Amino acid sequence: MAGVWPGGLVECPGGEVKSMEVLFSLALPRDEASVPVVRQLCRTSLQNIGVEPECVSDIELALTEACTNVLKHAFDSREEYRVEIKLDNTKCSIAIIDEGRGFDHSALAKGEEAAMSAEGGRGIQLMRALVDKVNFTSAPEQGTMVHLVKTLALQEDSMLLNLGLSKPGGYGPPASVLAQE
Repeated sequence: MAGVWPGGLVECPGGEVKSMEVLFSLALPRDEASVPVVRQLCRTSLQNIGVEPECVSDIELALTEACTNVLKHAFDSREEYRVEIKLDNTKCSIAIIDEGRGFDHSALAKGEEAAMSAEGGRGIQLMRALVDKVNFTSAPEQGTMVHLVKTLALQEDSMLLNLGLSKPGGYGPPASVLAQE
């Protein structure tokens, strides 16, 4: 029986299970030069699996904002931060982790927005507009993790579509797999 398993695995006729997962983790120096490096690695991975250019741009910009926040706000931190990127059949999940002093993110959870006249503080609003989910985990003296999740929109010639691992638009398993359930 064909079906969809947790984690984006697709069971095809005959019981074969297909999935695609790209994982990479980077330990980066807290330096402005690190941001273009992580951005390019993410962009190249997304482009290579056939993600729509607009979706790639959204993820790239949200990633840039999160990394820039580490550089600006992770005081008392080690001289590096980590970025963990996971791509699967349907989504891109990114964790940006620093070991700074942390911050009170309770106001962020309420969705409070920066004033239009504010000189800064719009990065979080921008991240929320660009990706499907933005979560913050922060504790005093333990650092902060920003978790970004975006559903992938795929090009017609996407590797994922060609291998039958997703359906057009990138929102789940192919219709042929769902029809056989």
